[in-house]
Amino acid sequence: MSLTTVFILLALAGLVGIGAGYFLRWLVALGRKGSMELEVKRILLEAKEEAKRVISEGQKKGEEAAEAALVEVKEKEVALKKTEERLIKKEELLDKRQGDIDQEVESLKTKVVEIKELKDRADKLIEERGAALEKVSGLSKEAAYQELIKNVEKQYEEDLAVRLQKLEQFGNEKLDKKAKEILTTSIHRLGNSVASDVLATAITIPSDELKGKIIGKEGRNIKAFERATGVEVIVDDTPGSIVLSCFDPVRRAIARVALENLIIDGRIQPAKIEEAVEKAKGEITKIMKEKAEAAAYECGVFNLDPRVLAILGRLHFRTSYGQNVLQHSTEMAHIAGMIAEELGANVAVAKAGALLHDIGKAVDHEVQGTHVEIGRRILQKFNVDNAIIQAMQSHHEEYPYETVESIIVQVADAISAGRPGARRDSVENYIKRLSDLEAIANGFPGIEKAYAIAAGREVRVFVKPDAIGDAEAKQLARDIALKIESDLRYPGEIKVIAIRESRAIEYAR
Repeated sequence: MSLTTVFILLALAGLVGIGAGYFLRWLVALGRKGSMELEVKRILLEAKEEAKRVISEGQKKGEEAAEAALVEVKEKEVALKKTEERLIKKEELLDKRQGDIDQEVESLKTKVVEIKELKDRADKLIEERGAALEKVSGLSKEAAYQELIKNVEKQYEEDLAVRLQKLEQFGNEKLDKKAKEILTTSIHRLGNSVASDVLATAITIPSDELKGKIIGKEGRNIKAFERATGVEVIVDDTPGSIVLSCFDPVRRAIARVALENLIIDGRIQPAKIEEAVEKAKGEITKIMKEKAEAAAYECGVFNLDPRVLAILGRLHFRTSYGQNVLQHSTEMAHIAGMIAEELGANVAVAKAGALLHDIGKAVDHEVQGTHVEIGRRILQKFNVDNAIIQAMQSHHEEYPYETVESIIVQVADAISAGRPGARRDSVENYIKRLSDLEAIANGFPGIEKAYAIAAGREVRVFVKPDAIGDAEAKQLARDIALKIESDLRYPGEIKVIAIRESRAIEYAR
């Protein structure tokens, strides 16, 4: 057999195998298709049965819900019907009550008319009776009343007098007791310690070598310091201490701050001394403001003009009979507030009047008049409430007591000043003598400034060099000494020193 025939037979055999394979695959696919169709039909039948079951259950539940809703609607209808019946009954009852009320109102109106008629008739009868009595007695109503009072007074005159005397005595005793209770309670509630102001301040220095620097060559530094501050500097053998002596607390405070700053700086010379003194003045002004604000806050006195506070702060460096004036005013404000509270007076006005009662003392050495009058003008200038002015102006009885608060301020002033040891007359007289010395010296023309030092035994007068020459300065010292001799009474002698200094200042630029 040839090779070609073999290939042909092999090809035929392959074709027959392929045809048989396709035929068998077709038979298998046909069988699978039939089974799938059967499965689909089965699923469809099951779905239809499930749908019928679900629909049946839904219809059943819907019927049950409808029945329940119908029952609930019927119950609500019954409840609404009962409510409606109850409201109808209430409305009927209200209508009935309204009718009764209307009847009562008509009845009351009728009774009012009847009562008015009866009252008119009674008044008329009283008038007729009074007229008849007047006609019979021959006296008018007023004359008969006066006659009756006169007879009663005459008959019981002695009894009335005794009764009035007992009432007056009992009332005075009761008022005195109440007043003592109020004052005692106020004093006990404010038991502040009293510290009298001194006239010298001790400055602690780190070493005694600084004493030589403070004195300076030929005493230049100490002289410049005393001239700039008006304070006497006492440098003695006491270790680690220098004393500043002056009757004016403001000058003494400025000198203390300036000297402490100079000691810290270490450069003590006339130019630096003047600079330190000017700086200290600014610091003391700041301290005054802070002290005034603290005092006003402590006493509960608010809304004061800042300019009033600036003046009030000066009292921190003022004394009255050795008692610090700002401390005295603060103490007075507390006492006045307690008394005003007990008496039912205006506490705020009483406190403010007490705090500001001595504000005139801050500038009484600069302005003419008593400190009360000066204080009134200050408060009026800065539009302080008139009630506060009335409260403060009567504490020395220069003005009449116009309000209860003015009496309270005067009482508080007496309590604060009357504490044992609170004041010393000798100190006040001493300070007044020194103030008079300075006032006499400053009263002459051409004076720049004048200081009384050495406990009033020396007065240093600084003259204006362009207004007074050397010869005139000598004559000025003599005139001041004669004026002091004629106007003042003092032990020993007083030395008057007139100092004339010329300065020429230029700047190199």
